[in-house]
Amino acid sequence: MREPQEWLFSSAEWLANNQWIITNPIKIITIMVGAFLLRYVLRRMIDKLTANSGAGRVPVLLRPLKERAPEALKAAAGPLLSERRAQRAKTIGSILKSITSILVFGIAFLMILETLDIDITPIIASAGVLGVAIGFGAQNLIKDFLSGIFMMLEDQYGVGDVVDLGPATGTIETVGLRVTTLRDVNGTVWYVRNGEVLRVGNSSQGFAVAVVDFPLAHTVDVAQATELMAEVVTQAASQTPLLEDVLEPPEVLGVEKVTSDTVTLRMTVKVRPGRQWAVQRALRARIMAAYDEAGIEPPYPNGRPGGPELPPAPAGSKT
Repeated sequence: MREPQEWLFSSAEWLANNQWIITNPIKIITIMVGAFLLRYVLRRMIDKLTANSGAGRVPVLLRPLKERAPEALKAAAGPLLSERRAQRAKTIGSILKSITSILVFGIAFLMILETLDIDITPIIASAGVLGVAIGFGAQNLIKDFLSGIFMMLEDQYGVGDVVDLGPATGTIETVGLRVTTLRDVNGTVWYVRNGEVLRVGNSSQGFAVAVVDFPLAHTVDVAQATELMAEVVTQAASQTPLLEDVLEPPEVLGVEKVTSDTVTLRMTVKVRPGRQWAVQRALRARIMAAYDEAGIEPPYPNGRPGGPELPPAPAGSKT
């Protein structure tokens, strides 16, 4: 049987020669705890940078980025603009959180391998070769992701915007890093890859312009019709429900087009984004009712374009 002193000496020698059994687990636990703490701190910082600072104030993360809304809309559409800013900041914050998690845990994983005396040089070299192979094989995928990131950073469009992306036109339902989903006026859902979007026409950003063209007969007094149109649209824009959508007083531009059959008057008015079509329909109805009451005739009251007026149909005849 071994003496206690000899046993203690041999145990200390064994621990000295096999120190990794104690130190390595401690190092690994320290690395993991540090990674989780660093990730938590970075995510908290991102939350603070993307949080709303108060009514009318831009989140800190968005201050270096370009603001698309004009000053007139900033003053008129405070709640809507704040909601759009919050949505944009939240989207960018979500991307930053994902990137932060990948970087922190990836570095922690490499540090743990190094602690276990595993040579990480072949792993890094293999990852580089694999990255190059994936880059060549998935160029379109990388292109879609990069395009999606820049679209979000530049705030080219967001959920609820009416846009023309080239392949499709409609209302944006979801914006992802790879695919943008929109629904057209017929209800068809379109999935457009971000890398395939070469141009964006946004009808809901900043402000919109409602344009109303109204055709009249050549026999109409154009000056009277223009004056009546200006009176009707100004009155309609100053009353509900159009009052909430109109940003500036309407402007009657006068005669826009003259053909062999018609004289077309045009008026425009700056409105909230996405409300131009509703305003156009409402103003067109008001103008038509006012013209009917004033006896201002449309181009073809009882006839057909380019032909003589048709006689009334005999009683009991089929049309």
